[in-house]
Amino acid sequence: MNKTKYYDHNRTVEITMTPRQAAKVIIKPHITERTFDMVESFARICFIVDRSASKPEIHKAVSVLYNVEPIKINTTRTVYGKKAFVVLESTEKAKDLATDIGML
Repeated sequence: MNKTKYYDHNRTVEITMTPRQAAKVIIKPHITERTFDMVESFARICFIVDRSASKPEIHKAVSVLYNVEPIKINTTRTVYGKKAFVVLESTEKAKDLATDIGML
């Protein structure tokens, strides 16, 4: 199991996650023209995630499922569900991941 530490109000919390648990957090990639442009311009990939998932859980799930290290995660709630915008290091890594998951 992979472990991630994050700090929440001066306490350390470890997240352990199996691939099965990660698949429950990340539901599917969200593919539109706008998200397609975000991959090429801003190195961001958009996912529909579980409504109860926190940012550290989403970070860990992306790391476990796709073997990439996200830099930043932004979330929003929409009519489609909860979206997570995952920022990666470079546009090349974002394009590689988008190709692997079938976005490009």
